[in-house]
Amino acid sequence: MQNKINSEDSSKYSKGPLIVDMGKAERLSQDSIIKEALVILRERMKKSGDVLTSPETTRNYLTLQLRELQHEVFGILLLDNRNQVIDITELFRGTIDGASVYPREVVKEVLKFNAAAVIFYHNHPSGVAEPSQADIRITDRLKNALELIDVRVLDHVIIGDDYCSFAERGLI
Repeated sequence: MQNKINSEDSSKYSKGPLIVDMGKAERLSQDSIIKEALVILRERMKKSGDVLTSPETTRNYLTLQLRELQHEVFGILLLDNRNQVIDITELFRGTIDGASVYPREVVKEVLKFNAAAVIFYHNHPSGVAEPSQADIRITDRLKNALELIDVRVLDHVIIGDDYCSFAERGLI
């Protein structure tokens, strides 16, 4: 039996492979829709000046953005003095279990956009959203560096199968 479509002889169709192919096509279609939705959401957040008023709002956006990644990324949401989104920047990309974060580069990015406040984010591809001691230490280092230039750190959100908000846990 052949698994290709022959327009001259429809009796050679095989429903099994066609259904499997439709599943792949449907998944690819859904993936492309999700990617487009993320682009639209990201641009809408920047253009409309949406205000991130709670850890929940931030978490919902970041979960959509990061949950499926197989590598760790660290980024910042750059906010103005009314907590409106100026930009969303992925700064560092790592491997399956870590990413190197450099305070100097974070400060440079914050100054580039003249941000008044930031929210850090990163994902844990393992799915475990609990902050490691390294996560806590780098957050403190970044907070101290940004305090020198009067930039507020509102939160650090970790996305896994669940999430962790440093602000909700009193770690910021």
